[in-house]
Amino acid sequence: MRMFAPSDFRGFFYAHRGLYNNEGGVPENSLPAFRAAAEKGYGVELDVQLSLDGQVVVFHDDTLDRVCGIHGNVADFSLSRLQNMKLLDTAETIPLFTDVLDVLRQGAGPLIVELKSGKRNAELCEKTRELLKDYPGVYCVESFAPAIVTWFRKNAPEIIRGQLAMPRQDYANVNSLVARALAGCRLAFLNRPDFIAYKVGPRPANVLRMREKGVLLIGWTSRDYETDAKENDGVIFEACTPPLKYDQL
Repeated sequence: MRMFAPSDFRGFFYAHRGLYNNEGGVPENSLPAFRAAAEKGYGVELDVQLSLDGQVVVFHDDTLDRVCGIHGNVADFSLSRLQNMKLLDTAETIPLFTDVLDVLRQGAGPLIVELKSGKRNAELCEKTRELLKDYPGVYCVESFAPAIVTWFRKNAPEIIRGQLAMPRQDYANVNSLVARALAGCRLAFLNRPDFIAYKVGPRPANVLRMREKGVLLIGWTSRDYETDAKENDGVIFEACTPPLKYDQL
């Protein structure tokens, strides 16, 4: 039995990596960013991946270079070492997913959890599912990796799942045929996503056909929420202040 309906995610604005301000001392994917989003009641989008010792942490990039000034991948460091690294020269550190969920349970809107692809995808999927079981709010999962979305279809069909995608030219170092398939969500017959989270802008015909058949279309990452709300069933935003829901526009 499904825990939520796809319609539970329609018409919301989702704070990208929390309600962050990197230049203002509230770094992306940090506890203060999530607390700010929860206090305002926004939906939230965030990213999870595994530390070396198998802890689920919230962090977007594969490497630590941009945000922490440390060379290496998140998966190469233990949790204790990761939590000694500072986010964008602030006092904030990489949070555990459980700590973020504790913050968000204080009144945030729907939660979109992106699972980052790596060498231990099944472990990440299983642990993410288990950690979400006690979360009282509305949540769904998404990934760029079709295999991760397929894992949830097979092993956790009760959870709403989404396929992340972007235009073909944005898939760097990927075979052109593979990039075309990913950009057009051509593997959807395998993982049957409830929604497509697509980069704002033009979308391939196949994605638009899927929307016509009832698959939700979520746009990311918007800085023009009024325009993007007209073309999407939900909008992941940053660097702007939309209302909480479409019906408040």
